[in-house]
Amino acid sequence: MESSLSYKDKKVISIGVVSELTGLSERQIRYYEERKLIFPERPKGGSRKYSFADVELLMDIANKIEDGVQTHEIKKEMSRKKKTEDEQSIRKKMIQGQINAQFGLRK
Repeated sequence: MESSLSYKDKKVISIGVVSELTGLSERQIRYYEERKLIFPERPKGGSRKYSFADVELLMDIANKIEDGVQTHEIKKEMSRKKKTEDEQSIRKKMIQGQINAQFGLRK
């Protein structure tokens, strides 16, 4: 794990604590993992470790499920959002590269 990660992204929370924080059962949390909606870290012992960002994501998923949204629809939405974020990141890097080239700056 990188030390440069924000505290929200460090995977340090056990599934039991996540269950208490979210009100979801451990089985529900594992189901969302099976459906590839959440990706806990799996240390050598095999236990799952989650981040605060994962807890927020699980709450968002649970709210959508409660509103009648299917897991495959949530996954599609997450994929679209990730693609958009990736495209924006690439665009930002390209613009920064053009600015650096214009002004003779190096990264």
